[in-house]
Amino acid sequence: MKKISLAYQILIGLVLGIIVGAVFYGNPKVATFLQPIGDIFLHLIKMIVIPIVVSTLVVGVAGTGSFKKLGKLGGKTLLYFEIITTVAILIGLLIANVFQPGHGVEMQNLQKSDIGSYVSTAKTQESHSFVDTLVNIVPTNIVESLVKGDMLAIIFFSIMLGLGIAAIGEKGKPVLQIFQGISEAMFWITNQVMKFAPFGVFALIGVTISKFGLSSLIPLGKLAICVYGAMIFFIIVVLGLVAKIVGVNIFHIIRILKDELILAYSTSSSETVLPKIIEKMEKFGCSKTVTSFVVPTGYSFNLDGSTLYQALAALFIAQMYGIDMPISKQITLVLVLMLTSKGIAGVPGVSFVVLLATLGSVGIPMEGLAFIAGIDRILDMARTVVNVVGNSLATVVISKWEKQYDPEKGKAYLQSVRSAV
Repeated sequence: MKKISLAYQILIGLVLGIIVGAVFYGNPKVATFLQPIGDIFLHLIKMIVIPIVVSTLVVGVAGTGSFKKLGKLGGKTLLYFEIITTVAILIGLLIANVFQPGHGVEMQNLQKSDIGSYVSTAKTQESHSFVDTLVNIVPTNIVESLVKGDMLAIIFFSIMLGLGIAAIGEKGKPVLQIFQGISEAMFWITNQVMKFAPFGVFALIGVTISKFGLSSLIPLGKLAICVYGAMIFFIIVVLGLVAKIVGVNIFHIIRILKDELILAYSTSSSETVLPKIIEKMEKFGCSKTVTSFVVPTGYSFNLDGSTLYQALAALFIAQMYGIDMPISKQITLVLVLMLTSKGIAGVPGVSFVVLLATLGSVGIPMEGLAFIAGIDRILDMARTVVNVVGNSLATVVISKWEKQYDPEKGKAYLQSVRSAV
């Protein structure tokens, strides 16, 4: 009997979780029994993310060994991120203007959800500008940053350590070998953790459906359809065009990442697939230096799905309240989102926090978020997939831009994936 692939195992877990959640809708015992399973899986993923990011970055940067080369790589990466996320914002506004998902929605028929935790987070970020983010990239205590999971500070320290190891030459080789060993060991652990993924997906989706139910989608069905349609359009058309320009097929990337995309969709977490994205994009022909830098950085600065959703959701709330949003206000919204989506990168519940920090500046009531919070998990699943695909493609784009892409290696890996199906 042929072994069931991980993608199908995760898919089975997803379907069974939906069935269990729907059957036991409203039963608090579902969360009691299943939540610990989901939490264990998420904890396992969080356990390995930082060691992998640190070890792969140190090894990759040490291979570059030059401030000039690394600065060039960083500049190109951030430029690409800004262009793509701006396009995502514009696509969100376009979809909202064309399909008008907020018109005709009767607020009295909607159920409000508590967004107090997001409001408190947003208040702590009110004075947190883009400049503050740049300052906070430099850690004062790397141990504290590791404990907090402050990814930007961890990336900065790892880059400096990698450059330092390269600078001392032969003396640094033993240290570099240690990080190479850690990297390989952590990827082995990742493969073991992924075997638990179907159970984690089953538990997490089961708890979600049992709490909110599929019926919660009905009053906001038009919004959900617009969000999913926009995400599909963005992947196929926008990212597909970018992929074609650099000489790859977006569907090839999707095929390579099928396991990770199902997992990201099910858990609504890009973090769960970060280690495997790094591993697979290297196998696809991207250089270790580019992959180890672009993927973790993209998790803070290249959230295409999140920024697209933020623009669409902002106009949805305005339409729901009957607030006129002329082009001038929408331009303001674009500019504010371009800053706020970067200025509070890495904050938990970032999409909601960014919206809370943005809506007031363009005259949209922040309270409107309470009406869509109930289905946010369902919408988050879609935007997480876009975030993953966008960051994976970014790795290929920057690798090709830096002339550090191996097309033969990429073709061989794609062929091996095809033959394994």
